[in-house]
Amino acid sequence: LAAVLVEGVLFLAMSMPQIPVIGGWRSLMINSIPTDLKIATGAGIGMFLAIIGLREMGWIRDDFATLVNIGETETFQYDHGGFISMVCLILTAVLMARGQKGAIIIGIAVASVWGWATKAYDPYNDFMAGGAGWASANADWPSAAFSMPGLPEKTLMAALGALGDVGADGGTTIGMFLMVMITFLFVDIFDTAGTLYSVGRQAGYVDENDELKNSDEAFASDAAATIVGALTGTSTTTTYIESVAGVEEGGKTGLTAVTVGVLMLTGLFFSDLFQAIPTFAAALALVVIGAMMMRQAADINWADAEMALPAFITMVMMPFTYSIADGIAWGVITYVAIKIGMGKTNELNTVMWVLFGFMAMFYLGPGTEPGSNTIDWIFGLIGLN
Repeated sequence: LAAVLVEGVLFLAMSMPQIPVIGGWRSLMINSIPTDLKIATGAGIGMFLAIIGLREMGWIRDDFATLVNIGETETFQYDHGGFISMVCLILTAVLMARGQKGAIIIGIAVASVWGWATKAYDPYNDFMAGGAGWASANADWPSAAFSMPGLPEKTLMAALGALGDVGADGGTTIGMFLMVMITFLFVDIFDTAGTLYSVGRQAGYVDENDELKNSDEAFASDAAATIVGALTGTSTTTTYIESVAGVEEGGKTGLTAVTVGVLMLTGLFFSDLFQAIPTFAAALALVVIGAMMMRQAADINWADAEMALPAFITMVMMPFTYSIADGIAWGVITYVAIKIGMGKTNELNTVMWVLFGFMAMFYLGPGTEPGSNTIDWIFGLIGLN
């Protein structure tokens, strides 16, 4: 939590142009990445969401030989989450095609009630629990519709206490703390940058220069949420790509965000109801949103080999590494490497060179684990370990 807090403060400083040296870096970074790579980020996030959704719906499953395989469709019946989600996904698509507002919510609601009524088998929960454990393998009606939320007494302001232990005897070493903090910072920067650009593009907030409008304000809001989240005891808060669902329904202003925020707060009083929603019911929304995000791929210049491969790498690395940041990083590394090989280094701006150097060090440096061992090695050289 202490690392998340410090990372959030740095994040906020990087989001404000008024801060010397590092201020405004986040906007500068995202605006310096080539357009096709930014478009590929949105499409890649769509693929990422889709594979998560398909897994949680029970349509695909892990496979030692082929990585993934088709789910156990031979067991699909009226009371199987995979079958219910299949029917409700088609229902959602039909409603969207007919212009029905709230189609995704309707699809989730129908799947939930169907699952509750039949006590449907939830394949993902059963898999995660190993057959029996923390998650119920069968859907069931919510135990209560209303409940009073409690305060996070154990984690509230715990970050400040943990920060005081850094460098102390028996506490976390400065080197270890910085390693964790920098890793959080790296992932958060690129997760948020990719998500904000993709959602902004979908909402029409990208100008004629392919720059995200009001990006500094958006980044500052995201960074402030990270700080508040750390103080209240949560892991890094970030911008969720599921926001595209709101954009698709027509919400494109700050009033939408305020409305959703108020509803999220009131949702604390209905936590039992929302927790009872079956995994397979909520997962169908991820597949629908993934399809929405894939629209952007049509705008990539696939005829240009210099851009097509980095864009493709960006897209496929996200679902296969389960990381937005990894996809963006490897897209940038591939793009710059191709430009170097083509002798077109004059087409690379300073920011791209900085990103390339940092990402290459993060992923290709000493050690066996991306990022952490490289940072640990550097800190060892300067005596911070």
